[in-house]
Amino acid sequence: MRRYWLLFSQAVTLVLAAWFVVATLKPDWLRGASVTTHTGVALVEAPTPAHAPPPVGSFRQAAQRASAAVVSINTSKAPPSHPQLNDPWFRFFFGDQGGQPQVGLGSGVIISPEGYILTNNHVVEGADEIEVTLNDSRTAQAKVIGTDPETDLAVLKITLDRLPVITLGNSDSLQVGDQVLAIGNPFGVGQTVTSGIVSALGRNQLGINTFENFIQTDAAINPGNSGGALVDVNGQLMGVNTAIYSRSGGSMGIGFAIPVSTAKQVLEGIVKEGVVRRGWIGVEPADLSPDLMETFGVKARHGVLVTGVLQNGPAAQAGLRPGDVIVDVAGKPIANVSELLTTVAALKPGTPAAFKVQRRNEALELNVTPGERPRPRAMVR
Repeated sequence: MRRYWLLFSQAVTLVLAAWFVVATLKPDWLRGASVTTHTGVALVEAPTPAHAPPPVGSFRQAAQRASAAVVSINTSKAPPSHPQLNDPWFRFFFGDQGGQPQVGLGSGVIISPEGYILTNNHVVEGADEIEVTLNDSRTAQAKVIGTDPETDLAVLKITLDRLPVITLGNSDSLQVGDQVLAIGNPFGVGQTVTSGIVSALGRNQLGINTFENFIQTDAAINPGNSGGALVDVNGQLMGVNTAIYSRSGGSMGIGFAIPVSTAKQVLEGIVKEGVVRRGWIGVEPADLSPDLMETFGVKARHGVLVTGVLQNGPAAQAGLRPGDVIVDVAGKPIANVSELLTTVAALKPGTPAAFKVQRRNEALELNVTPGERPRPRAMVR
């Protein structure tokens, strides 16, 4: 028995001695780290697991899901030519007035395997050539399928195989304070991901577009980000980045994106019919104010005042009159002119819709058959 005890004691002593030597001379062996030598300096590097989970609070997965479908858009436009450019005397006195092609930069989002891309109208407006560069460095010439200046959206199409496609989210579910990522190609430096929160919803009356219902975010958006993606923490598309408020030309923490709900309506109209058809009733609306309420003898406390009605227009044919207050359209309450414009535009031309109207002390319900909203002659951005 004593012999076994001596053997056990000696074995324990050897193990402890070996551990002490290793802990003293090679402590990294016990930590599972590796030591690399760079120009004679020993550095201890932590081991890297083959599939390391993202750190807590990381947006890595959302960025990876969405980034592949965000593209860079480069446009070129021929310089304007002088009408007397071919006159030799003009060239002799004034020289060659031919300038360099005008180039532009923006971003876009691939939204279908067929190659359809959503971007801003101002990114491609007037361009003679449009080149799309994918995140995997592939390039392709794009064709403009259609544009909608009133929402500043455009639909392009490219022909490539194995296209990455972004997942469309539900922008109506966004709330102020939700975290979002903005993905695009600012200043042409390459694809960039920035993070922030939803700062406000339903921003309008900014004078940017005819139809405004912007998502406001403090995620950094700069020139070149236009047409890029605003995604949630799951990498789902929530909006198309379109504008910033800035005094310097760079990000000041106030950016605006067109909700994906609006973008889908525009996309469907352009792909199916080449244009976006919107409802129109032919009235001149105004927000309620004490002066107008007194002038027209209005008793309603909410809604939109009709100050003028187009003769023989859809509203006039349905019985709407100046002084009426529209309080509800197709079951949706109306609080201001922007809501009336957006709600009426969403109506299908030729299909009657119920309008609830307050006429002095009388509540009326009129069936108005909207016509098609006239196309704008020009949009100045």
